Amino acid sequence: MSVPLIPNVRVNGRRPGRPVGWWGMAVLVASEATLFGSFIGTYYYLRVHTAEWPPAGVPGPRVVVPLVLAGALAASSLPMQAASVWARAGRLAAARAALAVALLVQSGYLAFQVIQYHDDLHRFGPSGSAYGSIYYTLLGADHAHVFVGIVLVAWLLVKLARGLTTYRSNAVRAIAFYWHAVNLLTLVVVGTILSAAV
Repeated sequence: MSVPLIPNVRVNGRRPGRPVGWWGMAVLVASEATLFGSFIGTYYYLRVHTAEWPPAGVPGPRVVVPLVLAGALAASSLPMQAASVWARAGRLAAARAALAVALLVQSGYLAFQVIQYHDDLHRFGPSGSAYGSIYYTLLGADHAHVFVGIVLVAWLLVKLARGLTTYRSNAVRAIAFYWHAVNLLTLVVVGTILSAAV
């Protein structure tokens, strides 16, 4: 049974606050930002205290492909935001279409990144140097977050196949927020790794 959407009514002349799910996601994003902050701090600490970065025998990071992929992933925030807006407006078909477009871009990004990650493992390993260790830690953590985002978007599409409720509309909003944070983290991770090419 589908629960109808509750309109965004004003209470005492004010709109209601953000849904609890959004705040829960904000706390998760803050903790994840702290985790990535420590990884990035470790990266630069190791870089400053290592004579050669990346070390001899380890190829420098590729530049063009990661930039193009990061740009494509960042662009997926547009359909995610559109889905959030349309879900709140009760436009189910438009929200589902936007989520499907975002899922396609996100899945394509992750597929290319997994292939590149695998290729990098054949070029140098995570245990050979501090550079390899932090390189794979940063990328692995980022890819894991992208994967979680893809699972959440796929879950939303399954839920929205049964209709749009206030709960599901709030879920779209919270997951869009998560996805924007993942995109920002990905851009920071890519920038950090590509700084070795400078």
